[in-house]
Amino acid sequence: MSVSGRQPKRARGGGRVRNAVLWEALRAVLERITPEAGASDIVDVGGGTGGFAVPLAELGHRVTVVDANPDSLAALERRAAEAGVRVRAVQGDAVDLPDLLGPAAADLVLCHSVLEYVDDPAAAMAALTATVRPGGSVSLLAAGQLAAALSRAVGGHFDDARRVLMDVAGRWGDADRTPRRFTRETLTALAQGAGLRVAELHGVRIFADLVPGGISDGDSDSAEALLALESVAAVHPVLRDLAAQLHLVADRPAA
Repeated sequence: MSVSGRQPKRARGGGRVRNAVLWEALRAVLERITPEAGASDIVDVGGGTGGFAVPLAELGHRVTVVDANPDSLAALERRAAEAGVRVRAVQGDAVDLPDLLGPAAADLVLCHSVLEYVDDPAAAMAALTATVRPGGSVSLLAAGQLAAALSRAVGGHFDDARRVLMDVAGRWGDADRTPRRFTRETLTALAQGAGLRVAELHGVRIFADLVPGGISDGDSDSAEALLALESVAAVHPVLRDLAAQLHLVADRPAA
């Protein structure tokens, strides 16, 4: 079964925009890589409580979540049980994927909001590449550096904005809680350095973080208009680079 057959439940506000853009991209990826049997093997690295894993399992895919937090995995198992689906939970870190699951274990590997926090992004990318099968894909979601600079500048923190742009890790200071951020170029280089071929790049939350929260949460007409705008802007060659999060789909070349 493909994700194109059913729609996941929508979140509210910024989360709704984020999920809508990501699900649109994941539907396209799964339609392209899912075997004829109709189900893919999916690994969600750092998948936590199953925000993506459980809906994917509901769509008929075989899903494994690898996460270092045992409490998150326990919550995942409860969530999956309530949904009436099975999701495999494995405790571990991204760099340990080949040892935990074996090589070429998945048609699709999700790595969302993880690369910002790992000690060695290149080592994590190598592990992701080893885990995906030839012809399969990796879905990367990472914090955008340019958006952080824009956000600090809009808030009147001009020195912070300058630091974000000048810092190799894209941080605005010691109080910044995000260890690193990425640009299109640095995220692409990371994937290519691991032997992956970049297929798509989307911007996630380009405008959603710049408008009052009440617009996206309370006014259904405005919310739908914002979603439509974000969907178009997500693939705009200039605007996507300004997104709060960059979503990159990279393929492992077939043998």
